[in-house]
Amino acid sequence: MTGVRERDLAPPGGTAALQNRFDAAGLHLRNRIVMAPMTRAMSPGGIPGPDVAEYYARRATGGVGLIITEGTVVGHPTSSSREDIPRFHGDALPAWQAVVNAVHAENTAIVPQLWHVGWDPLHWGRDPAEVPGPAPSSPSGIDPGSGNRLTPMSVHDIENVIHAFADAALAARRIGFDGIELHAAHGYLIDQFLWNETNHRTDWYGGSTVRERTRFACEVIAACRRAVGPKFPIVVRISQWKVGHYRARLAHGPAELAELLEPLVAAGADVFHCSQRRFWQPEFDGSPLNLAGWAKKVTGKPTITVGSVGLADSDFLGYLDGKGAATADVDEVCARLEEGEFDLVAVGRALIADPEWPNRVRSGHPTRAFDAAMLHALQ
Repeated sequence: MTGVRERDLAPPGGTAALQNRFDAAGLHLRNRIVMAPMTRAMSPGGIPGPDVAEYYARRATGGVGLIITEGTVVGHPTSSSREDIPRFHGDALPAWQAVVNAVHAENTAIVPQLWHVGWDPLHWGRDPAEVPGPAPSSPSGIDPGSGNRLTPMSVHDIENVIHAFADAALAARRIGFDGIELHAAHGYLIDQFLWNETNHRTDWYGGSTVRERTRFACEVIAACRRAVGPKFPIVVRISQWKVGHYRARLAHGPAELAELLEPLVAAGADVFHCSQRRFWQPEFDGSPLNLAGWAKKVTGKPTITVGSVGLADSDFLGYLDGKGAATADVDEVCARLEEGEFDLVAVGRALIADPEWPNRVRSGHPTRAFDAAMLHALQ
């Protein structure tokens, strides 16, 4: 348990907290700024090209302390729903070696986000027969939106996916990555096992409580831990919300959040990357702490906050009641970081807009505003 004070966190101004080193959980970072994983779908045939290496290297040059790559799919037949999503197995691995080398040359750490989409939530609501490729993997074969059904995963299927994650983790260590992140958020496969709406199993991998439903996630984490050894960092990305289901909840209060996270810690998780759509929103009634703050409080593990950092100048983010400067949300996240609510700050779309975002924030120079058109190219 941490000693975070549960009070209103007044921004003091300045960004010094972002510039502090971070040396914990096996990670050694020059500052507290993390590039958030963002799917770009620009790796033809699943192999990231030189443009992908250059894209990440630009963010490293721009001052990021840690890069978490876009989701990279493990070596399982149903892990991906698109051919331009990068793979993390087979002939894609030499390309990832080039990415690691380019980022390390700029004194930035990098971890791959390892992913299995399961029944891709982007396809929920569609007839599975209309989706090309093999039938997707799903814990209970339930589409929570439409009520469509598939054959649930067998225990043999589950074991194969667990092995695929462990193989990818071992490859990450061999290539020279600084750790791994397991994507257990947003309604993808690991999260589908955690969520009661998509996991109705009655065997070892199901249950009426979230602690019982952590067993698949725990086995993935434990298998990765065995593959990489005790000192290689394992980050786990979690969220309450799912794609298209923004009010979904795994935990309705701190006690239930502890029931979710404590087994993951016991299995080998080192850091929790806590995805919210807006970092400043309290996670539970009666406290200003966000999801990352509560995850740190109930586990004592370092946490990463993420959710619209650097976007206060966008029209849809009018949350600061008159504090409309483009740096207002940065001041607030820095104040909360200084307070110790969380340990690292992940930046997403603001880094797509401006690879130099960390350096500009540090120096007080204006940053480039995000525009959705920027998503169509690697810049």
